[in-house]
Parts: sequence; structure tokens; C-alpha cells
Amino acid sequence: MHQIYVRVFEPGFFASSPVHVAVVIGAVVAVVSAITGVFTVMRGQSFGGHALGDVSAAGGSGALLIGLSPVAGFVGLGIVGAGVMDLIGVQRLRGRDLATGIVLGAAIGLSALFLYLDTSSSATTGATQQILFGSIFTATSTTVIVVGILGALAVGTVAIICRPLLLATVSPDIAAARGIHVRLVGIGYMFALAVSVGLSSVATGAILSTALLIGPAAAALRLTRRMSSALLAACLIGVAATWLGILLTYDSYYWGAARRGLPVSFFIVAVIFVTYLLSGLYNRRGAGRRAAVTARPVAAGRDKIAA
Repeated sequence: MHQIYVRVFEPGFFASSPVHVAVVIGAVVAVVSAITGVFTVMRGQSFGGHALGDVSAAGGSGALLIGLSPVAGFVGLGIVGAGVMDLIGVQRLRGRDLATGIVLGAAIGLSALFLYLDTSSSATTGATQQILFGSIFTATSTTVIVVGILGALAVGTVAIICRPLLLATVSPDIAAARGIHVRLVGIGYMFALAVSVGLSSVATGAILSTALLIGPAAAALRLTRRMSSALLAACLIGVAATWLGILLTYDSYYWGAARRGLPVSFFIVAVIFVTYLLSGLYNRRGAGRRAAVTARPVAAGRDKIAA
């Protein structure tokens, strides 16, 4: 038993300060991304979340260029990008692709410029790796506080508008008929989405932030149709994937003689992808069982009619 323990948890894992910080930040980011992600999947705005990931890349690289924390750029420019998308017409189904495409193109252009300037500066060595693929093991205790505050703002916003947001997601026309300010609710949702994408960029990097936003939520919605259960399942999947990714990244330093660990973003995204595939198998088996249960009384009725 002791040998198995050592093989799973390499020496120093529980005593490592960077691991402690990474575990806390990863849990907060996973929960915020999961809660926002469930609504994102239901609203069909996964592409918008991807666009905000590229906006976060531009913000993080720009912040790093002027000497600020990448978190400020990730979230700050993400909120600006979400506001621009809303102004262009993201609240209308026909305007979503247009708004997302315009913001996405501008963000990629800014990212290319800022990352070029970052890599040209000796003061920002490793900027591309940090911005695009995350740097959760280099985060400080100050980052934990910032991430906690921003995460609370995002979750609090979703909690306040949860019921009208759910109704507006299912049917905007019915929500408007009941007196719900659909545009205002949409702005609140876009704010929470921008913050969650910006925070997930800390864990998985801007280029892979959509995986933590969409993957756990999509898998949870395959496992259950109840909203409360889907939110809980998405949070559990996101936290488990993030913590397992942190563990595997730490262990990977001991896998070879070179002592070069693999990126945490790779492991997190891989675990999420496998979980999503498994949820599809579970969903198919459940659908098969439901079809069989439904078919039995129908067959019995046919036999009675034949008799």
C-alpha cells in the first residue's frame, strides 16, 4: 500500500507551496467556469466563449508588456470584449456570429502584436508559454486573493440573475413577455462569462480556456437534465479534472531523467476530454434503457389488441 501511495503522490507533493496555491486557484477557477459554462452551453454561445479566450490572450500579453499582472489583462480586456460583443448584437441569434467574428479577429491581431513585443523584450521571458498555456504553478498568494474576489463577483452575478437568465436562455420571448429585461440579464451573463474565461486562462492558458468552460458543463448536461444537478456535476468534474491535472503535472517531473514536467493545461484538457467521451457512453446507455422501458408497455398494448 505504501508503494502505491508513493507512486501516485511523488515526494514533496503535499508540502509544496506552489502546489497549495495551484490547488486553491484551480478549484476556484473550475467552479466559476463550470457554473458559467452550463449557461453558455445551454445558450449556444460556446463560440463566444472561445472568442473571449482570444481576447484574454490579448489582454494578458498586453498587461505583461506594461508590467502588470496577466490576470488584470485577462479579465479586464475580456470584460471590454464582452461589452463590444453585446453592443454589436450578441443578444440576437443572427448577430452572434457577426459579433463573435469581429471581436475574434481583432483579438487575434492584438495578441500577435503584444506577444511579439513580449518575446522581443528580455524582461518578459517565457511570455508566450505563460499567456497561451497557463502558469498556475508560478502564481502567488496575492493571485489567490485576486482570483477569489473576481470569482465571487462572477458567481454572485450568476446567482442574482439565475432565474431570469434560465428563462431567457430557454425562451427570450416568454421572458420578455413576463417583464424580464432580457438585455440587462444578457449583459450580466456576458460579464460573468468574461470573468470566468479570464480566470480559466490562469489555469489552462488563454488558448485552452474554453475547454474548462465548456467541457465539464457539456458532460454534466449529458448526465442529468436537472439544472441544479447539472451545476453540481459540472463543478465536481471541473475541480476533479483540475486537481488531477495538477497532480499529474507534478508527478511528470519524476517520469524521466531530464526532470522536465509536462504542462498542466495538457493534463486538464485531456481529463476533461476523456470525461466528456465517457459521459456520452453513459448517456447512450441511459437512452437505451429508457427506450426499452417505454417499448415494453407499447408491446404489451399491441399484444392485447392482437388478442
